[in-house]
Amino acid sequence: MRIWLKDIREEKGLTQEYVAKLVGISRSSYGHIESGERGATVSNAKKIADVLGFHWTLFFEK
Repeated sequence: MRIWLKDIREEKGLTQEYVAKLVGISRSSYGHIESGERGATVSNAKKIADVLGFHWTLFFEK
């Protein structure tokens, strides 16, 4: 689980559906990324990071 991703999204008061819409992916795809079931592509990582206001490389740090 990417708790940090969920925390950032919730701190901004955004739903998974809203973030997914801005990124251009389905809510379920975003949910899989947030839960850690699926990795984010570099492209989607950059888009999600832009929407939520953090550096995209956070997705790829251990």
